Amino acid sequence: MATTLVPLFGPVPGGMEMVVILLIAVLLFGANKIPKLARSTGEAMGEFKKGRQEVEQELDEIQGEVDPEATTAEDEGPLSDDTETSTESASK
Repeated sequence: MATTLVPLFGPVPGGMEMVVILLIAVLLFGANKIPKLARSTGEAMGEFKKGRQEVEQELDEIQGEVDPEATTAEDEGPLSDDTETSTESASK
């Protein structure tokens, strides 16, 4: 059974489609506003990337604070023989 990958937003526009999109953008916004629009879009993308990196750093710090030496009983697996005997002698 072959699996085909479907793009999230449909097919990616090619060369001619990009020219038409650019032409529509120039007609809507005007030639003077396109550089400002591109600059503000770039700044927004930079801020988003910076925010994402800050969140990733905070998550790494939180994960680093967890003591790797501390383990729970579930992590240790079955008790060894000497642990069972010491538990039994303590309860007697």
